[in-house]
Formats: sequence, C-alpha cells, structure tokens
Amino acid sequence: MDILYRLSLAIVPPLYVAITRLWFGTCRLTVRDAQYIDEAQTYGAVIVPFWHYSIFYMLHHLRQYPGVALVSASRDGEFIARIAQRLNFATVRGSSHRQGVQALKALLRAMKEGRHVGLVADGSQGPARRVQPGAVFLASKTGAPLLPMVWAADRCKIFGSWDRLVLPLPLCRIILRYGKPMHVPKNLSDGEIEQYRLLLEEKMNEMYDQVWQEFGRARHDNGPGAATTL
Repeated sequence: MDILYRLSLAIVPPLYVAITRLWFGTCRLTVRDAQYIDEAQTYGAVIVPFWHYSIFYMLHHLRQYPGVALVSASRDGEFIARIAQRLNFATVRGSSHRQGVQALKALLRAMKEGRHVGLVADGSQGPARRVQPGAVFLASKTGAPLLPMVWAADRCKIFGSWDRLVLPLPLCRIILRYGKPMHVPKNLSDGEIEQYRLLLEEKMNEMYDQVWQEFGRARHDNGPGAATTL
C-alpha cells in the first residue's frame, strides 16, 4: 500500500497540474469586484480565505499570486500540498485537528516576510461553509486584511463529499467574486475573535449566495446524496 501511495504521489500531482491548465483554460472567467484585490495588496501581505468546495479552481486562479497555502496534514493532504507546490505556492501543513499551533506559527513567520496566505475557511473537515477561527486569528496577530473569494460555475461536477466539492467542466462559465477587504483589530480576545469569525462567515456566505444566484441556483449542493452534474 505504501508503494502504491508513493507511486501515486509521484504521478498524480504533475498529471493533475498539466491537465487542469488545459481544462480550466477553456473556462470563461468573469471577475466581480476586482478592485478589492488591489486595495488589499496596498497593506502588504493578504490573507485569502475560501470555501473548501472551491479548492480545485481556486488553486488554479491564485497561482498568479504565489504565496503560502495552508494544507491539511493528512495523507490525502499530501496530494494537495504537492499540487500547490507545482503551482508556485509554498505550503504549511496543519489544521485545527492536527498540528494546528505549529501551522499557525509557520504562517505568522511567512507573513512577517511579506508573503500572502491562502487557507480554506471551513477547514479540512468542515462543517461546510462555517468559518474556522484561524483566518481571523492570523489577521488579528499580523494586521493583514482578509480578502475572501468565492466562485460558481454554470456547468460543473459536484462530488458527494462533506463539502460537495465542485469541479468546473470544460467550456463552462465561471463567476469569481472578491470581497471587500476586512480589517481585524490586533490582539483580540477569544470572544472578539468569535465576533469577527461570525462576521467573516456571514460575508462569505453572502458572496456565495450572490455568485450561485447568478446561475439561478440558491446553493451549489443539494444536501446528502449522490454526486451530480449541472
């Protein structure tokens, strides 16, 4: 099993990157509120939270802004880490469940060097579209703005995972929305971090509703059940 795992690690990430560069290159991208990314970068390092369901296309999109990506410390996370590295991201391994403290320290060091950070807002295990406190904690410690991003597609494959992972189909239309940079006061208490966590969650879910409603859908998932194709 370990031999098969190592062989998969050697083959899958470069193959995935090569295929998706061609695959996603056929998609028609429309960006909403692009001015916010320029506004956020005037402050230096930026923290980019996004939902777990969107990770396939988000890594492809963010490759033009190479920084540091927080990736799960699990065995499956190793595939994501190697893919991210091939897309010019440095990676930090950890989550709220494993190596969380060490991961946050590594992200803080990277941000002190002026590097942007991308992380999955709802974590590696969910619940889906519920913000974990890590992004707000980082913003409070560094003064960096939070720049949430969400996207939707008119034609996509939706998997039956906990987050209803989305893979845009070739030749589809994608709408990606940037959120207004969110500034968090420094050195917040635990209670204050929770307040800003809820604010970020509300904002990201509002953006989520907006992009999917542009394609006539209230949400991308249909609750528990089999994978679907839109």
